[in-house]
Amino acid sequence: MLKKDDLVVIDITDLDAEGQGIGKAEGLTLFVKDAFVGDRVEAKVMKMKKTYGFARLMKVITPSKDRIEPACPIARACGGCQLQEISYEAELRFKENKVKNNLIRIGGFDESFIKSVMYPIVGMEKPLRYRNKAQYPIGKDKEGNPVAGFYAGRTHSIIPNTDCLLGREVNETILKTILDFMKAEKIEPYEENSGRGFLRHVLIREGFVSGEIMVCLIATSKKFPKAEMLCEKLVKEVPAIAGISLNINAKNTNVIMGEETVTLRGKSEIEDELCGIRFKISPRSFYQVNPVQTEKLYAKAVEFAQLTGKESVWDLYCGIGTISLAMAHKAGKVYGVEIIPEAIEDARKNAKANGITNAEFYVGKAEEVLPEFYEGQKGSEMCHPDVIVVDPPRKGCDEKCLETMLKMEPERIVYVSCDSATLARDLKILCAEKYKLKFWQCYDQFCRTVHCETVALLQKEN
Repeated sequence: MLKKDDLVVIDITDLDAEGQGIGKAEGLTLFVKDAFVGDRVEAKVMKMKKTYGFARLMKVITPSKDRIEPACPIARACGGCQLQEISYEAELRFKENKVKNNLIRIGGFDESFIKSVMYPIVGMEKPLRYRNKAQYPIGKDKEGNPVAGFYAGRTHSIIPNTDCLLGREVNETILKTILDFMKAEKIEPYEENSGRGFLRHVLIREGFVSGEIMVCLIATSKKFPKAEMLCEKLVKEVPAIAGISLNINAKNTNVIMGEETVTLRGKSEIEDELCGIRFKISPRSFYQVNPVQTEKLYAKAVEFAQLTGKESVWDLYCGIGTISLAMAHKAGKVYGVEIIPEAIEDARKNAKANGITNAEFYVGKAEEVLPEFYEGQKGSEMCHPDVIVVDPPRKGCDEKCLETMLKMEPERIVYVSCDSATLARDLKILCAEKYKLKFWQCYDQFCRTVHCETVALLQKEN
């Protein structure tokens, strides 16, 4: 029987949803981080359950044909990337299979059917430096110096890194300027355990088309010592910075941003362009992090909606209106719903700035706004839209929201998902009686990680 600290040699035959290698030793399944299909590895057992366990990769005895040297020197220690040590082609296969298997296993769809309605995954030509947004936790190293980086997997221990290869090169200059300033002015980073300290995170956004950069400092208080001096230093080092803001989060929480944001210098929002539409983006706004792939993803969502200029469209979880406004060019009327007030304010500004008059936006939870609208318009044509688009967070759609969608009976539902497990769960409900899955396709929005986006088209069955 395997026990903790045992050394075993195993062949990796599969990957789990988190990209961990799966192999067997003494008839028991072991999950090994950083091991990949085709590897023969030596692993050390770290934890055992009755029928499975977790092991640490000690040595690759025979590498998989897909194994490569990672571009990032700290890829294995950092929790940000999980797939830097396999070829990009193997990564795309893994992601497509992950979504397909979830649709079969969780969604209950037949395998041959799922394959018949699948378009090939869309990858990137250059799967690095694609993120327009990065959030860096701030902490201390062993010598007490301020550091920025990323949390090691399943921990809140910061692995120092100011140049993540998924982010933009300019991030390093910004972070080093902030860290040098903190050290010189003795500004303390926030400590989770004690609740003491000031600076918690640094958020950086860059508009790929506009070139504008936003820096948002997340701190425990409005009282930022020598804030004006830091702003001067940042703009001197990076003239493209269009706005610097301070977000206040004094709560003992894992949530990164607080409710209040104040502008320290320049603009309170930056601009960018997506699908030919100009967008204003504030610090708390949701905006897709990979604009190159987002253009392709949204083009497919609009294609799936099959708009002719007359249709009414509901866009649930609409953020700053990116999908809503992309649809509005070809729809009759678009209604967007989002829980974050600042995002809806941005959505309305974006519609006005782009001369779009056929889009309305509502603040609130989709699972509350949609049923309320349905009950108020019951019996009228307005409660039966032609298309409903959903782009929910990882937890998927709320049950009440799904129920109302089924009552409203749109002709088509376009589901954009960043988590294929909750996508499969929701499609099982939607396709139980009234809808049929017509097509689905993956888009590698989060290269070198285990995540990807999927867009699916559901058609009402008459």
